[in-house]
Amino acid sequence: MKRLSTPIRDLVLLEPRVFEDERGFFFESYNKKVLADLGIREEFVQDNHSRSRRGVLRGLHYQIRQAQGKLVRVVAGEIFDVAVDLRRSSSTFLQWYGVKLSAENKLQLYIPVGFAHGFLTLSDWAEVLYKTTDFYAPRHERCIRWDDPKLRIRWPLEEGMQLTVSPKDAAGVPVEQADLFA
Repeated sequence: MKRLSTPIRDLVLLEPRVFEDERGFFFESYNKKVLADLGIREEFVQDNHSRSRRGVLRGLHYQIRQAQGKLVRVVAGEIFDVAVDLRRSSSTFLQWYGVKLSAENKLQLYIPVGFAHGFLTLSDWAEVLYKTTDFYAPRHERCIRWDDPKLRIRWPLEEGMQLTVSPKDAAGVPVEQADLFA
């Protein structure tokens, strides 16, 4: 596995080593030792799997307590995955990074504690798997508006795409009103 740089400290894009031939492909999607060698030493305690149709936008989610680091990958389809730095002490505070993750490119994004996370489904359907470093705690979950003008996230909304946002996500707060990390 190869560690690729991103413009935000601690946010890591991972490219697995894929072995492909006429039968198909094989790659290691998780190896605790390899990730530790690449600087990701967190212990993952929960796996989540979501399926979303084209135009579904999820996020921007985070937990203010029992904060979760996430290792995100796509096993079917394609998404535009976004992480927003909510760490006040960070030199990249309130900056965002977005990347296309797909079953085809097999890239993974490691999002450490202190970030909000969301994604937009670009393909007809996408299945997203992600590991978390802490358990889901609904009472600590927070949501920032996906379209907050202060963040200026450039979502790749394609012509004719019907955007679908859950009522919970539509009720997300502006980043200026959000609980943030130290």
